[in-house]
Amino acid sequence: MENSASKTVNSDAFQTVVNEERFQNLTNELRCLVCQNQTIAESNATLAVDLKKQVAKQITEGKSDQEILQFMEERYGEFVLYNPPVSAENSFLWLGPFVVLVIAVFILFAALKRQSKSKE
Repeated sequence: MENSASKTVNSDAFQTVVNEERFQNLTNELRCLVCQNQTIAESNATLAVDLKKQVAKQITEGKSDQEILQFMEERYGEFVLYNPPVSAENSFLWLGPFVVLVIAVFILFAALKRQSKSKE
């Protein structure tokens, strides 16, 4: 099955299957900046197409995956990474749901305890 990412970049641009696979993997790791929850591999938005071309260009220039991801992050910010790493700046996004869950469970137990005491 052909991915929409490969439709916008000529697959002949890659000398090896490995580079084509790298392209597929990288375009699935980068977020479309103008779409709702899509990778650039899934999007045909103009900006996503431009980002796919930039990824292909950097692959053919011999850049490593890490160098390409770092370039994109420096240029567009951490938001461009579809699954950003946990950092001090975004830790509340990773930990927030768990904190809310713990608080909700605590409130639930406190309410149940209060209710059982009032029945006695």
